[in-house]
Amino acid sequence: MASYAVVEQTADYLIIDKAPGVSVHRDQDDTGLLQQISAELHCGSLYLVHRLDKMTSGLLILACHAQAAAYLSRQFQAKTVEKYYLALSDQKPRKKQGLIKGDMERSRRGSWKLTTGQKNPAMTRFFSCSPEPGIRLFLLRPFTGKTHQLRVALKSIGAAILGDQRYHRVADAGIERGYLHAWVIAFEWQGERREYRCDPTVGELFLLPSVRQQLEQWAPPSRLAWPASS
Repeated sequence: MASYAVVEQTADYLIIDKAPGVSVHRDQDDTGLLQQISAELHCGSLYLVHRLDKMTSGLLILACHAQAAAYLSRQFQAKTVEKYYLALSDQKPRKKQGLIKGDMERSRRGSWKLTTGQKNPAMTRFFSCSPEPGIRLFLLRPFTGKTHQLRVALKSIGAAILGDQRYHRVADAGIERGYLHAWVIAFEWQGERREYRCDPTVGELFLLPSVRQQLEQWAPPSRLAWPASS
C-alpha cells in the first residue's frame, strides 16, 4: 500500500490522502513522509502546517513555501479551517449526537483523558448513526486541535474507535486499521473558499455500501445543522 496519494497539487500547497499507519514525522524510518513526497514529486521542501496521528488516514495539507506555510498556519491558529472526520466504533455511545467538551489531561503511558474542566477545553461536535448492526459511524467536527482529541472524545462517551490500540478497551482481533479518517477540509486561499473531500479507501468497514451511502447523505458536511458549540 502506498503511503500517500496526491489529491491536489498547486504552486503553493499540496493536498494528500495519507495512508493509515504512516507517521507524519520521521520515526524510525530513514526518510520521513515529507522528504519522501518531496523526492518523488520533485517539488522542493515541504512545510507541515497541521498533523494527523499515525493511525489516521485522509486529508493533509502541506505548504510548498514559507509564505504559504505562514498563511495557512495563521488560519489553523485562528481555528477558521473546517475539518471533518469519520470514525467507526463497535460500542454504543452514551449520546448519538451533540457536543463533547472538556479539558484534556495527560494520563498513563502517553495517553490522554477528558475531564470536566473548562479552562482550555477541547471541543468536538458530532453526529452518529448505525449503518450496520454492531457498528456506529461518526461524523466529527473538531473546533480545537489537541493531541488525540477525537480518539479521547469518543472514548469519553463510551465509543472508542475500532482498531485504536491505545484507547479501545479490548484488542481488536482481525481489525486491520484504526478507523479514523480525515474526510473533508476547507480553508480560505486568496479570498476564495477551497474545500476538499477524500473518501476512505482502506478498511473493509469503511468500504461497506451502507457506510458509503451514509457519506453521501452527510455530504457536504458544512451544510448540516450542527449541534451548538457552547
